[in-house]
Amino acid sequence: MTNPTGSGSNLPPEDQPGWGATPPQPGYGQQPGYGQAPGYGQQPGYGQAPGYGQQPDYGQAPGYGQQPGYGQGYPAAPGYSAPPPAAPQVDIATAVRSVFTQYATFSGRARRSEFWWFVLAWALMYVVAVVVDQLIGAPIFTLLFILGTIVPYLAVSVRRLHDTGRSGWWLLLNLIPFGGIVTLVFQCLDSDPGPNQHGPSPKYQAAGGYGY
Repeated sequence: MTNPTGSGSNLPPEDQPGWGATPPQPGYGQQPGYGQAPGYGQQPGYGQAPGYGQQPDYGQAPGYGQQPGYGQGYPAAPGYSAPPPAAPQVDIATAVRSVFTQYATFSGRARRSEFWWFVLAWALMYVVAVVVDQLIGAPIFTLLFILGTIVPYLAVSVRRLHDTGRSGWWLLLNLIPFGGIVTLVFQCLDSDPGPNQHGPSPKYQAAGGYGY
């Protein structure tokens, strides 16, 4: 029997090649734009697109990971880690004037430079009084000098102890052997930076800091 279709094959249709399988369509299995289409697997802006994976200002943006003032930028608080500079120390004339102005004032505070400049001036005046007494042959000026300066000397000594946060009664240690060494050490100490029970600091109340 001949094939009416004229194909030259006597096989039944089910035995013919390609009977059960769908014929391949052009562009289906490997059609452009599906398996490796430009712009899909590695298209610009998807896998490593600028602004997504490593976009500027995202991973290490200024102000987020290392923003100024966050990781390493905190300024020291005033008066916390380091106080500001102290007010300038007084000179010898200012110290003497301050002590005699507060002649019998046992309250308040006296800064270190004021106290020691007055002690130096007092010692120089004492030497002058002794020399004069030697010339006249009588201890008149020495006696008058001691009587005239003992009260302001005690007052500024008490205020100096107040400035270190201590009571003026510590001066009584001078009445016992070697007790004066203790008060001498106290009077060499720096001022309390802030106000204490004896008043504001004459050294730090306007500026704060360390120094003489």
